[in-house]
Amino acid sequence: MPSSPTARCWFPAAAAVSTAGWGANQFTPLAVVYRTQQHWPALAVAAMFTTYLLGLLPGLLLGGPAANRIGRRRVVRPALVLSAAASGLLATAAVSQSAVYVSRLATGVAAGVVLTAGTTWLRELSAHPAAGVRRATYATGGGFAAGALTAGAVAEWLPHPTVLPCLVHSLLALLVLAATRRVPETAPSPRGTWAQTLTASPYRAAVRHPRFTRVVLPASPAVFTASTVAYVVLPPLVADRVPDHAPVFSGLVTALTLGVGVAVQPLADRMDHAGSARATLAAMAAVIGGLLVSACAAHRDSARLVLASAALLGAGYGLTLTSGLREIERLAPPAALPSAASLYHGATYSGFLTPLLLAVTAGAASYPVLLTGLAAVGLLCLVITARYSRRHLPLTAAGCAEPWNRADHVMPKPPERRSEERSRPWGE
Repeated sequence: MPSSPTARCWFPAAAAVSTAGWGANQFTPLAVVYRTQQHWPALAVAAMFTTYLLGLLPGLLLGGPAANRIGRRRVVRPALVLSAAASGLLATAAVSQSAVYVSRLATGVAAGVVLTAGTTWLRELSAHPAAGVRRATYATGGGFAAGALTAGAVAEWLPHPTVLPCLVHSLLALLVLAATRRVPETAPSPRGTWAQTLTASPYRAAVRHPRFTRVVLPASPAVFTASTVAYVVLPPLVADRVPDHAPVFSGLVTALTLGVGVAVQPLADRMDHAGSARATLAAMAAVIGGLLVSACAAHRDSARLVLASAALLGAGYGLTLTSGLREIERLAPPAALPSAASLYHGATYSGFLTPLLLAVTAGAASYPVLLTGLAAVGLLCLVITARYSRRHLPLTAAGCAEPWNRADHVMPKPPERRSEERSRPWGE
């Protein structure tokens, strides 16, 4: 069957998603430049990184309803303009530190909007749902990785390391903006008011489900705790081991973390099982192992161990994210799935606070001790998740992974035996 005209226009939408991720993660190697060349305090740089979260969460929560109300293209394209402007403002970081905070806030809003509305647009432009999901995954992960790696390389080998990487992204965002001009709109006709659009999805049953609060939620901070420890916390700790290549080393660690995270997601799908949380438990074990290796890397001041921990933490990041989304798919009805998934992403983004928390407490203990303590917290969450991993299962009587649309969301009773079977004595 030949593909529809919309199915052939998915590439600009994928480029928009990648560009948003690029802008969000270009700050990671630049943070190393700010600390090593501009000599900014570690706490201030961590606060700048975390400011991104303050813009990201509203963008995630409002991007989807806005796209449903006024259209995917009308939401994504202004967000690209905002992302380009935020990078232009970031280029003035050497003049004003306050500009970095404003830039990070705007970058978060733009990224949140594009990562919700843009990925939906990309899936709807794809001829097959599975292909759309796969393209959205690769576009998001590829953008995050390419942004950090490119910014690190530009900062390493070209002049004006705090300016040129930002201008490269601004130019890219404007080029993608032009490419999306003629991409078809895929949103259905809006119905109801703005208030109804924001509150219509019945996601509350999913997020109040015991399995969400006792299995999904305890594991959710591990997603971005793993990734941010790998590419935000660790590279500056070993910058003295790569004195001439600190920015590009930071970009390499980021690309390795996110690349492994994307590569292991099919493994999480194969490990996933509706009757247990084995994929989530394996993911959390990988995160704990990565944190312990990170503590050893900080103790030994070893760049090689940083790379090893980045690979392990990247695996934990990808496995935890995918396994949590599979749980959400079983808990939420189809109409509520986008909203429930956005709330789950919001819970995972709490891990972005980890670098700031570590920077605040660094005066009380060394980073090896803090990272070991973080692994202990992860172990506690693993125990909680394991305890409830086989309880409150949202399964049908046939054992299929379909969500229960009942208020109690409990396992149904097994079907009664037929009368002739019940009349047989046991053992026959």
